Amino acid sequence: MNRVLVRDLLRRTHQFSVAAHYSNRQAFHSSPSWCVVRPYLLADIGEGRITTIFQAASNSRITKTQESQSAKSSVGRGEQITSRFDGVVKALHYEQDEVAIVGKPLLDMDIADETTGDPVLANVPAEQGPSESGPESVKGIFGGQIEQSPSPLERHSETQASSSIVSTPQMKENLPAKSSALLTPAVRHLLKQAGIDVNDVQGTGKDGRITKDDVQRYIQTKSNTGESQPPPAAHSNDALTQHVKEDQVMPLNPTEKHMFKVMTHSLTIPHFLYTHSVDVTSINLLRRKFNTSPSLSATLSTGGTPVSKLTILPFIMKALSQAFSQFPKLNAHLDIASHPAHPQLILKSSCNFGIAIDTPQGLLVPVVKDVQKHSIISLATEIKRLSDLAQAGRLAPEDFKGATFTISNIGSIGGSAVSPVIVAPMVGILGVGRAQDVPVFTTDKHGGEHIVKQEQVVLSWSADHRVLDGATVAKAAEVVGTLIQNAESLGLALR
Repeated sequence: MNRVLVRDLLRRTHQFSVAAHYSNRQAFHSSPSWCVVRPYLLADIGEGRITTIFQAASNSRITKTQESQSAKSSVGRGEQITSRFDGVVKALHYEQDEVAIVGKPLLDMDIADETTGDPVLANVPAEQGPSESGPESVKGIFGGQIEQSPSPLERHSETQASSSIVSTPQMKENLPAKSSALLTPAVRHLLKQAGIDVNDVQGTGKDGRITKDDVQRYIQTKSNTGESQPPPAAHSNDALTQHVKEDQVMPLNPTEKHMFKVMTHSLTIPHFLYTHSVDVTSINLLRRKFNTSPSLSATLSTGGTPVSKLTILPFIMKALSQAFSQFPKLNAHLDIASHPAHPQLILKSSCNFGIAIDTPQGLLVPVVKDVQKHSIISLATEIKRLSDLAQAGRLAPEDFKGATFTISNIGSIGGSAVSPVIVAPMVGILGVGRAQDVPVFTTDKHGGEHIVKQEQVVLSWSADHRVLDGATVAKAAEVVGTLIQNAESLGLALR
């Protein structure tokens, strides 16, 4: 029997073809002919996908059985690898688009009885001659993607050792029917993509091998029975991606646009910051007495909205109005537009204080007019009225006009020292921090030192340093602090 040697399989790096030959010959001895189904092992030229299978009749010589596109092959080139046996192709171990594994059977061939040269074949029991049914038709064209062999050089010795192994029924029983090593990459990918356990699929291929048809059949069966399958990993990634928030463009509302314009202009003002702590213990005692006495609240109310809760803000506003009579430059407007070359201060006769109010629409600053003419209770009433209108969004344009100084009671929200921003053409603004209990050292009339608890707030002043110096601001701040620390003095100064 003629054999065609496989030449230089490990040195070839381009497309290859496998050829099998069949010859219908008569045995030259009188004993019955030995027919053996022998596997053809794929040599280590790199794993590849099967591209072409050629059909041949049983009475003709097969020139080639298949072409395979290898990871080592060069695109556009092909090479035939002839079989070392004469015989008929009985079975194929790979389907279309599947990757042929190096060292694994590629196909089974029904060969003649020449076994004397092969000690393994010599031990195989004889069969009853060639199959009467003739060769099976093997045909088709297969296409696929190139896949790189993990380590072809390391598999060279394994391929040589495996080339003499014969597939026998006893050996087949020892192979694991559902071992992942027997799964082709295409089947493994399909199982992973569908989230299917390999042990759940019944294989119908050789030695119980699972094919792509088995997986597709399993998926179809589960779909028909209504059992849901785990979604592919790609779908899970898509679902996670959908929950990722994207950037949003939010246009400014009218209030924010006005604040943007005013604050941008404020960048041209050189700010001078001055902070000091003020004892508000006496004021808070008076406030608590008023807030816990409804009869006192009703007696002192001067009409309009009744005041049920007295805050510290009207006390500070009244102290400012009295201090500004001594320091009128703090209650003024800086006029630059009329004479740019000769800027001037306009000292205001009325103390119109803007109060910053946090609303759902944003920061609003309505104006309490003629503070110097108000009492503490009337100031609290006006503050309550403007605050209610601001929260409801019903402030009139006139409520925003004529401010000569601004007060920001940031302490009602939190914080102590702040750096408030001046709104032109005003030259100053005051930030009021949150009241806090602090330990303070005091000295009695006998010279003894004691630690007492005081309620203090931090007052933060911002002044336009172009027209107000630090000394003026500090002196005005000391007067305001003295008036606040002695709440009874505010009542004595009322007109």
